[in-house]
Amino acid sequence: MTLDYQALHEGAAYLDLSHRGKIFVTGEDRARFLHAMTTNHVQQLRPGEGCYAFFLSAQGRILGDANLFCLEGRFLLDVEPETRERLYQHLNRFIIADDVTLEDATEALCAIGLEGPKAQEVMAAMGAPPPEALYSSLPWDGRIVTHVSFTGAPGYRIFALAEEVTELIRQLGAAGAVAADPESARVVRIEHARPRYGEDVFDTTLAMETQQNHALHFSKGCYLGQEIVERVRSRGHVNRVLVGLEIDSMQPPAPGTILTLEGNEVGKITSAAFSRVARKVVGMAYVRAQHAAPETVLMADGSAAITTPLAAPLQVPETVEATGAGRAGRRCR
Repeated sequence: MTLDYQALHEGAAYLDLSHRGKIFVTGEDRARFLHAMTTNHVQQLRPGEGCYAFFLSAQGRILGDANLFCLEGRFLLDVEPETRERLYQHLNRFIIADDVTLEDATEALCAIGLEGPKAQEVMAAMGAPPPEALYSSLPWDGRIVTHVSFTGAPGYRIFALAEEVTELIRQLGAAGAVAADPESARVVRIEHARPRYGEDVFDTTLAMETQQNHALHFSKGCYLGQEIVERVRSRGHVNRVLVGLEIDSMQPPAPGTILTLEGNEVGKITSAAFSRVARKVVGMAYVRAQHAAPETVLMADGSAAITTPLAAPLQVPETVEATGAGRAGRRCR
Protein backbone atom coordinates (compact mmCIF):
# COMPACT_ATOMS: atom_id res chain seq x y z
CA MET A 1 0.00 0.00 0.00
CA THR A 2 1.59 3.28 -1.10
CA LEU A 3 1.80 6.27 1.23
CA ASP A 4 -0.55 8.45 -0.80
CA TYR A 5 -3.15 5.68 -1.19
CA GLN A 6 -3.03 5.07 2.56
CA ALA A 7 -3.35 8.81 3.22
CA LEU A 8 -6.51 9.04 1.11
CA HIS A 9 -7.99 6.26 3.26
CA GLU A 10 -6.59 7.14 6.67
CA GLY A 11 -5.07 10.63 6.61
CA ALA A 12 -5.00 13.47 4.08
CA ALA A 13 -3.47 13.87 0.65
CA TYR A 14 -3.42 16.70 -1.86
CA LEU A 15 -4.17 16.43 -5.58
CA ASP A 16 -3.12 18.98 -8.19
CA LEU A 17 -6.33 19.47 -10.17
CA SER A 18 -5.20 22.62 -11.96
CA HIS A 19 -5.78 20.97 -15.34
CA ARG A 20 -9.54 21.03 -14.71
CA GLY A 21 -11.49 23.75 -16.51
CA LYS A 22 -12.39 26.88 -14.56
CA ILE A 23 -14.94 29.28 -16.04
CA PHE A 24 -16.18 32.48 -14.40
CA VAL A 25 -19.67 33.71 -15.32
CA THR A 26 -20.51 37.35 -14.59
CA GLY A 27 -23.19 39.90 -15.57
CA GLU A 28 -26.63 40.84 -14.26
CA ASP A 29 -28.30 37.87 -15.98
CA ARG A 30 -25.75 35.27 -14.85
CA ALA A 31 -28.03 33.37 -12.44
CA ARG A 32 -31.03 33.31 -14.77
CA PHE A 33 -28.82 32.26 -17.69
CA LEU A 34 -27.14 29.37 -15.85
CA HIS A 35 -30.49 28.34 -14.41
CA ALA A 36 -31.78 27.88 -17.97
CA MET A 37 -28.65 26.00 -19.08
CA THR A 38 -28.22 23.46 -16.28
CA THR A 39 -30.21 20.70 -14.61
CA ASN A 40 -30.05 22.11 -11.08
CA HIS A 41 -31.64 25.13 -9.37
CA VAL A 42 -29.14 27.96 -9.78
CA GLN A 43 -31.37 30.99 -9.18
CA GLN A 44 -31.96 30.06 -5.55
CA LEU A 45 -28.23 29.97 -4.75
CA ARG A 46 -26.75 32.70 -2.58
CA PRO A 47 -23.07 33.69 -2.40
CA GLY A 48 -21.20 30.94 -0.60
CA GLU A 49 -23.56 28.21 -1.81
CA GLY A 50 -23.22 25.82 -4.73
CA CYS A 51 -24.44 22.65 -6.41
CA TYR A 52 -23.56 19.88 -8.84
CA ALA A 53 -25.23 20.05 -12.25
CA PHE A 54 -25.29 18.65 -15.77
CA PHE A 55 -25.28 20.57 -19.05
CA LEU A 56 -27.56 18.80 -21.53
CA SER A 57 -28.12 18.89 -25.27
CA ALA A 58 -31.61 19.52 -26.62
CA GLN A 59 -31.88 15.71 -26.90
CA GLY A 60 -31.22 15.33 -23.16
CA ARG A 61 -27.70 13.88 -23.52
CA ILE A 62 -25.01 15.02 -21.08
CA LEU A 63 -22.53 17.45 -22.63
CA GLY A 64 -20.63 17.82 -19.36
CA ASP A 65 -20.96 18.23 -15.63
CA ALA A 66 -19.86 20.97 -13.25
CA ASN A 67 -19.30 21.85 -9.65
CA LEU A 68 -21.03 25.22 -9.63
CA PHE A 69 -20.09 27.77 -6.97
CA CYS A 70 -22.02 30.98 -6.34
CA LEU A 71 -19.57 33.74 -5.37
CA GLU A 72 -20.05 37.46 -4.77
CA GLY A 73 -20.90 38.94 -8.17
CA ARG A 74 -20.04 35.84 -10.20
CA PHE A 75 -20.25 32.08 -10.55
CA LEU A 76 -17.34 29.68 -10.87
CA LEU A 77 -17.80 26.53 -12.95
CA ASP A 78 -15.32 23.75 -12.15
CA VAL A 79 -15.44 21.26 -15.04
CA GLU A 80 -13.55 18.29 -16.46
CA PRO A 81 -10.55 19.26 -18.62
CA GLU A 82 -11.99 17.35 -21.58
CA THR A 83 -15.20 19.42 -21.55
CA ARG A 84 -13.73 22.84 -20.83
CA GLU A 85 -13.74 24.14 -24.40
CA ARG A 86 -16.97 22.39 -25.35
CA LEU A 87 -18.91 23.84 -22.44
CA TYR A 88 -17.44 27.31 -22.93
CA GLN A 89 -18.56 27.32 -26.57
CA HIS A 90 -21.91 25.75 -25.66
CA LEU A 91 -22.67 28.52 -23.16
CA ASN A 92 -21.31 31.27 -25.39
CA ARG A 93 -23.56 30.16 -28.24
CA PHE A 94 -26.67 30.75 -26.15
CA ILE A 95 -25.71 34.24 -24.92
CA ILE A 96 -27.84 36.43 -27.17
CA ALA A 97 -29.40 39.45 -25.47
CA ASP A 98 -28.26 38.41 -21.99
CA ASP A 99 -25.99 40.48 -19.80
CA VAL A 100 -23.59 37.58 -19.30
CA THR A 101 -19.81 37.37 -19.72
CA LEU A 102 -17.72 34.20 -19.72
CA GLU A 103 -14.07 34.11 -18.68
CA ASP A 104 -11.93 31.00 -19.09
CA ALA A 105 -9.71 31.21 -16.01
CA THR A 106 -8.17 27.75 -16.37
CA GLU A 107 -4.64 29.01 -16.93
CA ALA A 108 -4.95 31.88 -14.45
CA LEU A 109 -5.98 29.72 -11.50
CA CYS A 110 -4.59 26.61 -9.86
CA ALA A 111 -6.87 24.10 -8.12
CA ILE A 112 -5.59 21.86 -5.35
CA GLY A 113 -7.76 19.18 -3.78
CA LEU A 114 -7.24 18.09 -0.18
CA GLU A 115 -8.91 14.74 0.53
CA GLY A 116 -9.06 12.03 3.14
CA PRO A 117 -10.57 11.57 6.62
CA LYS A 118 -8.08 14.04 8.16
CA ALA A 119 -8.57 16.76 5.53
CA GLN A 120 -10.33 19.05 7.98
CA GLU A 121 -7.47 18.71 10.46
CA VAL A 122 -5.02 19.79 7.77
CA MET A 123 -7.22 22.75 6.89
CA ALA A 124 -7.22 23.83 10.52
CA ALA A 125 -3.41 23.49 10.73
CA MET A 126 -3.12 25.77 7.66
CA GLY A 127 -5.50 28.32 9.12
CA ALA A 128 -7.87 27.78 6.20
CA PRO A 129 -11.64 28.01 6.81
CA PRO A 130 -13.40 24.70 5.98
CA PRO A 131 -16.80 25.32 4.36
CA GLU A 132 -19.42 23.14 6.06
CA ALA A 133 -22.16 22.49 3.50
CA LEU A 134 -21.32 20.42 0.43
CA TYR A 135 -20.56 22.59 -2.62
CA SER A 136 -20.29 25.67 -0.39
CA SER A 137 -17.33 28.05 -0.50
CA LEU A 138 -15.47 30.55 1.65
CA PRO A 139 -12.85 33.19 0.84
CA TRP A 140 -9.37 32.71 2.29
CA ASP A 141 -6.68 35.37 1.80
CA GLY A 142 -7.67 35.94 -1.83
CA ARG A 143 -8.22 32.24 -2.43
CA ILE A 144 -11.50 30.32 -2.73
CA VAL A 145 -11.98 27.26 -0.52
CA THR A 146 -14.78 24.90 -1.60
CA HIS A 147 -16.28 21.77 -0.07
CA VAL A 148 -16.08 19.26 -2.90
CA SER A 149 -14.28 15.97 -3.47
CA PHE A 150 -12.75 14.25 -6.50
CA THR A 151 -12.37 10.80 -4.95
CA GLY A 152 -15.51 10.69 -2.82
CA ALA A 153 -13.43 10.83 0.37
CA PRO A 154 -14.03 13.84 2.66
CA GLY A 155 -12.41 16.75 0.92
CA TYR A 156 -11.97 20.36 -0.08
CA ARG A 157 -10.71 22.16 -3.16
CA ILE A 158 -8.71 25.38 -3.03
CA PHE A 159 -8.62 27.77 -5.98
CA ALA A 160 -5.80 30.32 -6.06
CA LEU A 161 -3.78 32.32 -8.54
CA ALA A 162 -1.60 30.04 -10.66
CA GLU A 163 1.60 31.60 -9.31
CA GLU A 164 0.59 30.59 -5.75
CA VAL A 165 0.56 26.85 -6.47
CA THR A 166 4.06 26.18 -5.11
CA GLU A 167 3.38 28.04 -1.86
CA LEU A 168 -0.01 26.39 -1.46
CA ILE A 169 1.50 22.92 -1.88
CA ARG A 170 4.23 23.84 0.62
CA GLN A 171 1.58 24.86 3.16
CA LEU A 172 -0.33 21.62 2.64
CA GLY A 173 2.81 19.53 3.11
CA ALA A 174 3.80 21.46 6.23
CA ALA A 175 0.33 20.83 7.66
CA GLY A 176 0.68 17.06 7.22
CA ALA A 177 -0.77 16.26 3.78
CA VAL A 178 1.11 14.10 1.27
CA ALA A 179 1.05 14.33 -2.52
CA ALA A 180 -1.40 11.95 -4.18
CA ASP A 181 -0.53 10.24 -7.44
CA PRO A 182 -3.31 10.57 -10.07
CA GLU A 183 -3.62 6.78 -10.35
CA SER A 184 -4.05 6.37 -6.60
CA ALA A 185 -6.73 9.06 -6.67
CA ARG A 186 -8.48 7.27 -9.53
CA VAL A 187 -8.51 3.98 -7.63
CA VAL A 188 -9.99 5.63 -4.54
CA ARG A 189 -12.61 7.37 -6.70
CA ILE A 190 -13.67 4.03 -8.17
CA GLU A 191 -13.65 2.43 -4.69
CA HIS A 192 -16.13 5.12 -3.65
CA ALA A 193 -18.17 4.46 -6.84
CA ARG A 194 -17.90 8.13 -7.82
CA PRO A 195 -18.54 8.38 -11.60
CA ARG A 196 -16.42 10.70 -13.70
CA TYR A 197 -17.42 12.33 -16.98
CA GLY A 198 -15.33 10.85 -19.76
CA GLU A 199 -14.90 7.48 -18.04
CA ASP A 200 -18.36 6.62 -16.70
CA VAL A 201 -20.57 9.37 -18.14
CA PHE A 202 -20.58 10.28 -21.83
CA ASP A 203 -22.26 12.53 -24.37
CA THR A 204 -24.53 9.58 -25.21
CA THR A 205 -25.73 9.27 -21.60
CA LEU A 206 -29.13 10.40 -20.33
CA ALA A 207 -29.07 12.25 -17.03
CA MET A 208 -31.18 9.74 -15.12
CA GLU A 209 -29.11 6.78 -16.32
CA THR A 210 -26.27 8.03 -14.12
CA GLN A 211 -28.31 7.81 -10.89
CA GLN A 212 -26.77 11.17 -9.92
CA ASN A 213 -30.10 12.68 -8.98
CA HIS A 214 -28.42 15.32 -6.81
CA ALA A 215 -27.57 16.98 -10.15
CA LEU A 216 -31.27 17.28 -11.02
CA HIS A 217 -34.03 19.57 -9.78
CA PHE A 218 -37.44 18.34 -10.84
CA SER A 219 -39.51 21.50 -10.37
CA LYS A 220 -37.24 24.34 -11.45
CA GLY A 221 -39.04 24.92 -14.75
CA CYS A 222 -37.58 25.10 -18.22
CA TYR A 223 -33.96 24.40 -19.11
CA LEU A 224 -32.21 22.97 -22.14
CA GLY A 225 -32.94 19.23 -22.29
CA GLN A 226 -35.67 19.42 -19.63
CA GLU A 227 -38.30 17.85 -21.91
CA ILE A 228 -36.34 14.60 -22.05
CA VAL A 229 -35.63 14.52 -18.31
CA GLU A 230 -39.33 15.08 -17.57
CA ARG A 231 -40.39 12.43 -20.09
CA VAL A 232 -38.09 9.86 -18.48
CA ARG A 233 -39.27 10.84 -14.98
CA SER A 234 -42.94 10.63 -15.91
CA ARG A 235 -42.48 7.14 -17.38
CA GLY A 236 -40.76 6.08 -14.18
CA HIS A 237 -37.73 4.27 -15.57
CA VAL A 238 -34.77 4.15 -17.94
CA ASN A 239 -33.57 1.08 -19.79
CA ARG A 240 -30.14 1.04 -18.15
CA VAL A 241 -28.51 2.55 -15.07
CA LEU A 242 -25.00 3.03 -13.76
CA VAL A 243 -24.09 0.76 -10.84
CA GLY A 244 -21.04 -0.14 -8.81
CA LEU A 245 -19.34 -3.52 -9.11
CA GLU A 246 -17.21 -5.83 -7.00
CA ILE A 247 -15.43 -8.41 -9.14
CA ASP A 248 -13.81 -11.55 -7.79
CA SER A 249 -10.54 -10.97 -9.59
CA MET A 250 -7.19 -9.24 -9.25
CA GLN A 251 -7.06 -8.13 -12.88
CA PRO A 252 -9.31 -5.17 -13.80
CA PRO A 253 -11.32 -5.81 -16.97
CA ALA A 254 -11.00 -3.29 -19.77
CA PRO A 255 -13.64 -0.60 -20.31
CA GLY A 256 -16.37 -1.99 -22.53
CA THR A 257 -16.11 -5.51 -21.12
CA ILE A 258 -19.49 -7.24 -21.45
CA LEU A 259 -21.45 -8.26 -18.37
CA THR A 260 -23.67 -11.32 -18.71
CA LEU A 261 -26.42 -13.04 -16.77
CA GLU A 262 -27.20 -16.65 -17.63
CA GLY A 263 -25.23 -16.19 -20.84
CA ASN A 264 -27.12 -13.06 -21.95
CA GLU A 265 -25.53 -9.63 -22.28
CA VAL A 266 -26.96 -7.24 -19.66
CA GLY A 267 -24.37 -4.49 -19.40
CA LYS A 268 -20.91 -3.05 -20.03
CA ILE A 269 -18.14 -1.98 -17.69
CA THR A 270 -17.07 1.67 -17.84
CA SER A 271 -14.15 1.70 -15.38
CA ALA A 272 -12.44 -0.74 -13.03
CA ALA A 273 -9.41 -0.91 -10.74
CA PHE A 274 -7.87 -3.29 -8.24
CA SER A 275 -8.62 -2.18 -4.69
CA ARG A 276 -5.84 -2.92 -2.24
CA VAL A 277 -8.30 -2.31 0.61
CA ALA A 278 -11.02 -4.66 -0.67
CA ARG A 279 -8.45 -7.03 -2.21
CA LYS A 280 -10.59 -7.39 -5.29
CA VAL A 281 -11.50 -5.42 -8.38
CA VAL A 282 -14.06 -2.64 -8.03
CA GLY A 283 -15.68 -0.76 -10.86
CA MET A 284 -18.76 0.75 -12.44
CA ALA A 285 -20.96 -0.36 -15.30
CA TYR A 286 -24.19 0.37 -17.13
CA VAL A 287 -26.58 -2.50 -16.51
CA ARG A 288 -30.12 -3.13 -17.73
CA ALA A 289 -32.45 -1.67 -15.14
CA GLN A 290 -34.16 -4.98 -14.36
CA HIS A 291 -30.79 -6.50 -13.38
CA ALA A 292 -29.32 -3.53 -11.50
CA ALA A 293 -30.51 -4.27 -7.96
CA PRO A 294 -27.67 -4.44 -5.41
CA GLU A 295 -26.07 -7.88 -4.95
CA THR A 296 -27.10 -9.13 -8.38
CA VAL A 297 -24.45 -11.62 -9.49
CA LEU A 298 -23.29 -11.07 -13.07
CA MET A 299 -20.30 -12.42 -14.95
CA ALA A 300 -17.35 -10.49 -16.42
CA ASP A 301 -14.68 -12.40 -18.33
CA GLY A 302 -15.45 -15.53 -16.33
CA SER A 303 -15.39 -13.83 -12.93
CA ALA A 304 -18.37 -13.08 -10.69
CA ALA A 305 -19.30 -9.38 -10.72
CA ILE A 306 -21.67 -8.31 -7.93
CA THR A 307 -23.61 -5.07 -8.33
CA THR A 308 -23.32 -2.46 -5.57
CA PRO A 309 -24.86 0.99 -4.99
CA LEU A 310 -23.09 4.08 -6.29
CA ALA A 311 -21.80 6.68 -3.87
CA ALA A 312 -24.61 8.20 -1.83
CA PRO A 313 -25.91 11.48 -3.29
CA LEU A 314 -23.89 14.39 -2.02
CA GLN A 315 -26.88 16.70 -1.95
CA VAL A 316 -30.54 15.81 -1.60
CA PRO A 317 -32.51 17.54 -4.38
CA GLU A 318 -36.02 18.82 -4.04
CA THR A 319 -37.84 15.62 -4.94
CA VAL A 320 -40.93 15.35 -7.04
CA GLU A 321 -42.89 14.26 -3.96
CA ALA A 322 -41.73 17.26 -1.95
CA THR A 323 -42.63 19.95 -4.43
CA GLY A 324 -46.34 20.12 -3.66
CA ALA A 325 -48.59 21.63 -6.31
CA GLY A 326 -46.74 21.81 -9.64
CA ARG A 327 -44.64 18.82 -8.77
CA ALA A 328 -44.92 17.44 -12.30
CA GLY A 329 -42.64 20.19 -13.54
CA ARG A 330 -43.26 22.56 -16.41
CA ARG A 331 -42.85 21.71 -20.05
CA CYS A 332 -40.74 23.96 -22.26
CA ARG A 333 -42.29 25.33 -25.39
